[in-house]
Amino acid sequence: MSQEQVVRIAQPGAAEVMQLELVEVGAPGPGEVRVRHAFCGLNYIDIYHRSGVYPLPMPSGLGMEASGIVEAVGEGVSHLAEGDRVAYASQPVGAYATARVMPARCVVRLPDGIGLDTGAAMMLKGLTVQYLLRKTVPQGGLQAGDTVLFHAAAGGVGLIACQWARHLGLKLIGTAGSDEKCELARQHGAAHVINYRREDFAARVKEHTEGRGVKVVYDSVGADTWAGSLACLSTFGLMVSFGNASGVVPPVSLASLSANSLYLTRPVLFAHLATRESTQAMADELFDVVSQGVVRIPIGQRYALAEVQQAHRELEARTTTGSGLLVI
Repeated sequence: MSQEQVVRIAQPGAAEVMQLELVEVGAPGPGEVRVRHAFCGLNYIDIYHRSGVYPLPMPSGLGMEASGIVEAVGEGVSHLAEGDRVAYASQPVGAYATARVMPARCVVRLPDGIGLDTGAAMMLKGLTVQYLLRKTVPQGGLQAGDTVLFHAAAGGVGLIACQWARHLGLKLIGTAGSDEKCELARQHGAAHVINYRREDFAARVKEHTEGRGVKVVYDSVGADTWAGSLACLSTFGLMVSFGNASGVVPPVSLASLSANSLYLTRPVLFAHLATRESTQAMADELFDVVSQGVVRIPIGQRYALAEVQQAHRELEARTTTGSGLLVI
């Protein structure tokens, strides 16, 4: 039993609701491990949890991604041992902490060549890109030479997607909110970039595809890009809505999909991480592309745990690039 620093909220709200508290952390039970954190990943889903877009039982911790060292292993856990370097992207929330006890099924050992900072920066974002580009694909799948549209291409998920898509031979059109962010996406492998704040991204996508549109749109922005994203799709195209950074998408009329016989899905990472086997298989593919140097994990921001309010304000303002970390 030890007292650990934990970021907690008593109610949903702005960044100020997050407070550092001392919490007793005990021994792991069956199927659990206790991890001493080195780094905690910052993700936009943390904003949704803190603000109440995705309701949590109160009071609550925050954070879904971290890396560190296994301190203790509960009964029935065979894939991890004390002293292992590990990382995870997992429910339940509570990664913003110096240490925690958690289910072992979504915790994986890090390969020797991947640092703890990279591990915390890549798990949730990298596994998201894995299930998007490898599992959430349009009718007939994706082949080398196909074109996809990826919004927020200069964010943590987006920069990984730019690189992984290039590795797969896909032509990724990326959108971002400034010329600097567009250039960053281009440097990481985007075939074309569009500054959506000063350009009509739907019109530009049609220009880049000679009027055909794209086979799939990966959209984490939400309300602001919804209508334009649908307009970018080719016949039988797939609309993948996986986030709400600009607000929740309003109720959708099925008739809006009928003009081009479009497909629509709202996937969630944690459905793909339901078992240890599926988690390990996805992580192995992520580790492979990172270890090869095919995908680099850019870390744009580092904050102390006590600076978590500032970290959330900058993330929410969408002024960050790449991945952000809380350094323990």
